[in-house]
Amino acid sequence: MANGSKKKATIYDLSVLSGSSPSTVSAVLNGTWRKRRIKESTAELIRNLAETNQYTANRQAQGLRSSRSGLVGLLLPVHDNRYFSSLAQTFEAHVRSKGQCPIVVSASRDPQEERKTAETLISYSIDELFVCGATDPDGVHEVCDAAGLKHINIDLPGTKVPSVISDNFEGGRLLTEAIIRHFPADRPLGPDDLYLFGGRDDHASRERIRGFRAVKKELLGGDPDECIQPTGYAPDNARKAFEAFYSRHGRLPRGLFVNSSINFEGLLRFMAGHPHENFADLVVGCYDYDPFASFLPFPVIMIRQDVEGMITKAFEIIEEARPSPQIHLIQPELVPPRTALTGPLDALKDIRAFHVLTEA
Repeated sequence: MANGSKKKATIYDLSVLSGSSPSTVSAVLNGTWRKRRIKESTAELIRNLAETNQYTANRQAQGLRSSRSGLVGLLLPVHDNRYFSSLAQTFEAHVRSKGQCPIVVSASRDPQEERKTAETLISYSIDELFVCGATDPDGVHEVCDAAGLKHINIDLPGTKVPSVISDNFEGGRLLTEAIIRHFPADRPLGPDDLYLFGGRDDHASRERIRGFRAVKKELLGGDPDECIQPTGYAPDNARKAFEAFYSRHGRLPRGLFVNSSINFEGLLRFMAGHPHENFADLVVGCYDYDPFASFLPFPVIMIRQDVEGMITKAFEIIEEARPSPQIHLIQPELVPPRTALTGPLDALKDIRAFHVLTEA
């Protein structure tokens, strides 16, 4: 076939060009040629011909013949934070290492959109679906179960299939204790000095709040529930919550447990609107990891969730014949603040620059 031809080569074209049978060509292209003891020189010839003649595998046709399309889906709530993008990148690497093709989509934390997206992915004959952070994982299960599609939950649990999630209670407990103990003995936190901002009514937030509540009650006393400000997962909602607190009290709490990097962005937007305020006495704990946060003018203690551990465990479980619908907890890591912090004036300029970027 000529290189300039618009028609791409088929397995049968490559069979004629190489002098090999169509089944031999197929074995070379799908990577099973060694099992069939096909010569390496033959495999090399066929691969070169495939590249020269613009051969592209017809995944849908392959799926009809083998009941396997080679497509593996990941359903995310959103793409736009470091945690979910890291999950997506790790997932893609695992799928490609198995010779399959990843498909990553988001459903914007909308339960209806989650089901519709799952239905669309099923129409493309995906082999498996990893359901990450779904608002209604059991609703997605109903769609997958009706189609006989293997699936598993990550980040937020369901009740119908296995779930691999962070140990959010332990992470919340670790982060709360680290915030409290970061203050020196001569300036300790009081019961009204530590607040939790952010999160919504989902399993992850409830478990983090449970950890926060338990440690705060043990180490500081007081009523922990009065110090919990759920805002959802939207930066501007978090900013408004910080603004409302500041308006009532004329300051922020000295200790802050911020429930995600999205809510942390809301804190920085609030700070950008108060460039002359001194936040030097502030200690922030963020239940997410972002390396840039360590360069702020106040200590930022972070929780780094074990993305590699969660994805690896999920791939192990989904290969099991009949896995039970239990929750598998993966331990997160506490990341302490940097010991050397930049000057407050320079860092506040960085906060204002961040605000301009996030508003752009």
